Amino acid sequence: MRRLFPVTDETAAQASSGASETDATDREWGLQELAEAYAYPDAREPWLRANMVSTLDGAAQHDGRSQPISSATDMRIFGTLRGLADVVLVGAETVRQEGYRPARAREAFAALREAAGQGPAPAIAVVTAGMDLDYSLPLFTSPLVPTLVLTGAAADPGRVAAAEKAGAEVIFAGDGMGVDPARAVQALGDRGMTRLLTEGGPRLLGQLIAAGVLDELCLTLSPLLTVGSAQRIAGGPALAVPTHFELASLLEEAGFLFGRYRRT
Repeated sequence: MRRLFPVTDETAAQASSGASETDATDREWGLQELAEAYAYPDAREPWLRANMVSTLDGAAQHDGRSQPISSATDMRIFGTLRGLADVVLVGAETVRQEGYRPARAREAFAALREAAGQGPAPAIAVVTAGMDLDYSLPLFTSPLVPTLVLTGAAADPGRVAAAEKAGAEVIFAGDGMGVDPARAVQALGDRGMTRLLTEGGPRLLGQLIAAGVLDELCLTLSPLLTVGSAQRIAGGPALAVPTHFELASLLEEAGFLFGRYRRT
């Protein structure tokens, strides 16, 4: 993996300065280096980053899933971002399509998480209006930390009861059926979860962008062309004024580009 554009985070840049002479050549980056490069800002307010993958022609999926357009290094970064997060937000449809499982504890991040006052693994927070979820899945039956369900105050009481019976914590973050993204972020922040990560899907990411709560986008550009009608990384109505992000860092391996963008 090569670094093409340095990180703008000062602490991460200082931590990796000793490797600057080799950053321009292909080599395998260790998990510690990736953790430094993708470190969250030192802030008490919630910081929400997204991690998505896209083909050259804009497809966020192939055959309904993101795995076919990913790579081994993309999955290492995926694991690193989870290893740094307090909570992972994901849409209900993505849970169904991708067969989501609970986050696992990883020895490589144990000391880092303990030093940051975090638990052994991030919680998974499922964003859903209809609460049409399968509570027999491992995401609910065997999580290391209880799975959260974010929904609206008008959600079906029977489904709320079913979620709670399955061991999930239900958080109301909206007055109607749906979830207000800003209230969802704040509700998690109020629970001490300030390092937020979302893995989509496109509909949820579009809602977060439209609400102005996305602080950072980690985007893997896959050197593939798929054509077809697959979704983009974000879906929903167009913004009246596009949101501007700036490039913070860029890594490359085997034609895959791993970009990190921050809202200006």
